[in-house]
Amino acid sequence: MTCHHSIAPALLFTGLAGALASSSLLAASILALAVLGIYLIQKGTLKKHEWDTPKELRLIHFGFWFFVLSSFISWTIEGFSYEGAKTFGTHARFILFWPLIIALTASGIRAKQLFTIFGGSCLMILALFAYYTLASPLPSMSFLQERFGAAINPIQFGNLALLLSAIGGVSGLFLLRNHQRGFGTTIIVLAAGAFYVALLSQTRSNLLALPVLLLLAMLLVPKPARLPYAALLIVLGVIATLASDRFTNSAEDMLAGEFDSSIELRFEAWETATKVFAEYPLLGSGLAGYHEAAVTRSSPEFLACCTDHAHNDILHIAANKGLVGVLSWLFLIIIPFVAFIRQTNPRNSNTVRSLATAGAMIPAAYFIFGLTEATFDQSLFLTFYLASVAAIAAALFNELASSYTRSRKVKVSATIITMNEEDHIEACLASARQVADEIIVLDSGSSDRTVEIAQKYADIVEVTDWPGFGIQKQRALEKATGDWVLSIDADERITPQLAQEINHTLSSPDADAYKLPWAVTLYGTRLDFGRSGRAPLRLFRRDGVRFSDAMVHEKILIPSGRTTRALRGRLTHYTHRNFGHALEKSAKYAWLGSQEKFRKGKRTRTLIYPSFRGILTFVHVYFIRAGFLDGAVGFLVAVTYAQGSFNKYAGLWTLTRTESSKK
Repeated sequence: MTCHHSIAPALLFTGLAGALASSSLLAASILALAVLGIYLIQKGTLKKHEWDTPKELRLIHFGFWFFVLSSFISWTIEGFSYEGAKTFGTHARFILFWPLIIALTASGIRAKQLFTIFGGSCLMILALFAYYTLASPLPSMSFLQERFGAAINPIQFGNLALLLSAIGGVSGLFLLRNHQRGFGTTIIVLAAGAFYVALLSQTRSNLLALPVLLLLAMLLVPKPARLPYAALLIVLGVIATLASDRFTNSAEDMLAGEFDSSIELRFEAWETATKVFAEYPLLGSGLAGYHEAAVTRSSPEFLACCTDHAHNDILHIAANKGLVGVLSWLFLIIIPFVAFIRQTNPRNSNTVRSLATAGAMIPAAYFIFGLTEATFDQSLFLTFYLASVAAIAAALFNELASSYTRSRKVKVSATIITMNEEDHIEACLASARQVADEIIVLDSGSSDRTVEIAQKYADIVEVTDWPGFGIQKQRALEKATGDWVLSIDADERITPQLAQEINHTLSSPDADAYKLPWAVTLYGTRLDFGRSGRAPLRLFRRDGVRFSDAMVHEKILIPSGRTTRALRGRLTHYTHRNFGHALEKSAKYAWLGSQEKFRKGKRTRTLIYPSFRGILTFVHVYFIRAGFLDGAVGFLVAVTYAQGSFNKYAGLWTLTRTESSKK
């Protein structure tokens, strides 16, 4: 076993389990883990193993970096103040996300290992409680009536202890369902104990987060058990509420039209933050903007509790970083939540769904915690979020990558149409053979070695005329004899990871057709976003399916009532050999598109519409579909598509004018 395989999990355990004992222990462990990740990046460890980087991780990485960028902008606006520097130093920890992902992914961390770490974290919570109980000079009953927070703020301790107990519960359920009854039962008991300790913190936001966490846990409960589980939810909610004197007293006061002093102080903090935001709505007043406004208040009680932050994530960020900051906060919460919740699909294994559920709990809980605290301005909260999201994401995608193990039970025919593709055809056919029992190539009169190369790999190779993309692909389809058909282009490749997923999926298909997400590769860069972010339909049951007769951009016509799903693996797409080929291909497709639209009766009488479509295409590809995440190549691709869109409608304009001139 290589060194990082054992070091990374050990550092993660030290950080997560020790977080509530010492925030410095968490920070030091994560820093050491990030240093290990940077070393592995320099060594190209994952690149050597052809790691198929999940685009979800790139999106989460963007969300973290955008939050840091918005903080830097606000710090710049206020003139790099000392007070703002402390906040920026906390926010800047998010730039460690990618080194953490690399270190944990390279370590091969998996579900059982990670869930054991979370179980150990629950044990540490109980150990802290036992230590402070024994060390307290108060009698046991008096000690239990105090707000428990170990050596840190009870709110931070209570929130994170609740979250760890919820993930601990998921960990125990996972182990039980994997027939590790003793270990699973032990972790569930530890999680229950951690939950009890979390309630002793008397943190009111815990009672708001609890039902959300329990509802997410229901994703793992089998349908027959959901009614009893719902009853258990109600019981736990009632017990937790009745056990919190602070919550019940606050509720009674609010029903009587009164508020306790802590809630009134929060209202005052929220009012202060709102006024600052109203004055600086776009970029905020700077990272110390709320603080500078808060210290001018005259109330001693307010000055003692509420000058550091506004006790609400959204309002605090809005005051300091404006609407740009609020957007960055939304990305920080929503992107990880969506990335995790999408993998709770019942089609995935129990292992993947357990990790995804645990992962979704983190941003969901932080959303609730952020209603009464500025969680991302506090180093313990922020570093725990960074570490736990990175850890679960790494384990989740490690599990997904190794979950495709079965062999297909149906015959698959691969169909490819070609024309002067000698640079691509060999690699294309070799990749298709990973999933195809039969390969059919229809060539349109190539003048290079395409046919000669194809004959070495394909079962059927025929040379025909060129009637257009749709008709030619239909001809190839009619020669297929497999139960399923894989229709790919000569410049596409089935990656080994995608081949495993296809074979695994076709052992027991859960749909009638599958989309295969593109990974366009241009100028040495794999593109995950922009137009590359599409997932074209490529794999389908043969019976009843046909291609449209379009000259370009043909469609696969699936009979109504059939289901279509998307696979995760990537279909590598080498769209252009070089930039000259890109221009040539763009012009060719634009003109074919012009003719196709003209044939269908479309007309445009001014160049305003082509110009508008060009601009709209650029905005759609570069911004809406996040092409900017693909760097300089992403920008070039967006411009190329915009030019192609303009050319297509400009071509339609020329055809319209020619038609009008003949009348």
